[in-house]
Amino acid sequence: MAKPGDALLFSVTRRQVRPWLLLLNAAVATTGGLLLPAALADAVDMALSGTFVLVTVLWLLLLAATEIVGDAIGIVLAASITARTTARLRKMLSRHLLALGHPPRFAAGDAVSRLTGDCGNAGGVVVTLITLVVTVVSSVGAVVALALLDWRLAAVFAVSVPLAMLLVRTHMQLTADDVLAYQEVSGEISARLLDAVAGRHTIAAAGIADRESGRVLQPLPRLSSAGGGMWRTQAKMMWRAGLLLPAVELAVLIAAGFGILQGRLTPGDVLAALGYTALGMGIVGQIPQLTALERTRASAGRIAEVLASEVPDRPAPKPSGGGIELRGVSVEGALHDVSLTIPEGSFAALVGRSGAGKSTLAAVLGGLSAVDDGEVARDGEVGYAFERPALLGTTIGRSIAYGTDADEVRVRDAAVAAQVHDVLIRLPQGYGTPLSEVPLSGGEAQRVGLARAIVRDPEVLVLDDATASLDTVTEAKVDEALTTALPGRTRVVVTHRPATAARADVVVWLEDGRVRGTGTHAELWDDEDYRAVFTGGE
Repeated sequence: MAKPGDALLFSVTRRQVRPWLLLLNAAVATTGGLLLPAALADAVDMALSGTFVLVTVLWLLLLAATEIVGDAIGIVLAASITARTTARLRKMLSRHLLALGHPPRFAAGDAVSRLTGDCGNAGGVVVTLITLVVTVVSSVGAVVALALLDWRLAAVFAVSVPLAMLLVRTHMQLTADDVLAYQEVSGEISARLLDAVAGRHTIAAAGIADRESGRVLQPLPRLSSAGGGMWRTQAKMMWRAGLLLPAVELAVLIAAGFGILQGRLTPGDVLAALGYTALGMGIVGQIPQLTALERTRASAGRIAEVLASEVPDRPAPKPSGGGIELRGVSVEGALHDVSLTIPEGSFAALVGRSGAGKSTLAAVLGGLSAVDDGEVARDGEVGYAFERPALLGTTIGRSIAYGTDADEVRVRDAAVAAQVHDVLIRLPQGYGTPLSEVPLSGGEAQRVGLARAIVRDPEVLVLDDATASLDTVTEAKVDEALTTALPGRTRVVVTHRPATAARADVVVWLEDGRVRGTGTHAELWDDEDYRAVFTGGE
């Protein structure tokens, strides 16, 4: 029965060349494997007759070498195919998740689960399918080989085929629902866990760690049920297959014994018959691959669910020469009918109480968040720095240049502007120090993130509390350096400090997702409510 993800798996793999190479290699190795029992039978008969035939020995060695080399090549090709398919799926999924914008339709933990686990599972589809196809071909070839030895042997073996097919079909049917349920619940737990980790300080301060643990682990019984169902089905299949294979081998061995008594078969033929019987029952031994196939299809279905989500229409930014204009912008649950203009080259400060919508507005201004209503006019590249930047790259220098082709000079100049150069040059290997070995404080990490934004040489620079961990003096130095490093650029800063707001050309005062007022800090300071944003009402 077709599933939603089957078409996705086909589209991802159909244009690749390596699967055909793997299939060709598997065909050669399988041919060698099918000829090997017969060659071994000839060698045994040769030994029992007391003669030595060089061609027989060389043929046996050639077939054995073919199978060994084929297996080795198959392992390398399989790893390459799986890696490439996984990377392609992750690229497709990442782009679509980013295109869906803000607010996210899929919880962060669930999205991570789909991006890592599900893409990893689905990436192995080619190898799994080729393994199963080769096993089926090998089984059919083994039955034909048995018939060529003695049709009676093939007839005895054929009795087991319906039983084997019934086992395989039953396993596939019983496993499918449990596999899908297991992966869905795993994604749900990942989403809850990521939320809990992100809010760990709030949870600790509120003293609700036990309650939060219960919330995160609440889906565990469903996970246990699905996992138990999978393993019970697999265990049932294993013991049935474990009984079926010896029973079939025993029946074939008995039939082969009668063949020897009647002079139709040689001792070597009996050995070959047992080898072909094991090959013929190979599909029953592929229980892990059958389970992997169902897991792959279930994972592909979860990926296809994201890709099928409709990307919202977004008005194209209209050129404004570095200035930004918002007209009637709304973001559900965060902003309501926001209209404002930030002139080109100006320094704007976004202020407001916690939860007023400052970060959401900064994300809209920087193009990181989609809007539900209204229009955003913006031109030129945007540089963005965060309160808690995620630093990526092999070294601290490459983390600043991340996503650009910036050379060492540009990286150093950006670090100087962000007031972090003196920290980085004292590291054991300077800018070449591995990122994992760089101990950064919160303020230092913020400045590295700021340098990463500066190195892009943007027309618009958005700082979302990106200097919150700096002292007032250092923040003032950073502000002065930014003016020198990025002259004439538009800057938007989310801040809680009156000193920062005082240096701004225009202050945008937000309250409950709406613009309460705009103007200079001095003009707004006469309003008691505005002063309370910084003083807490004292």
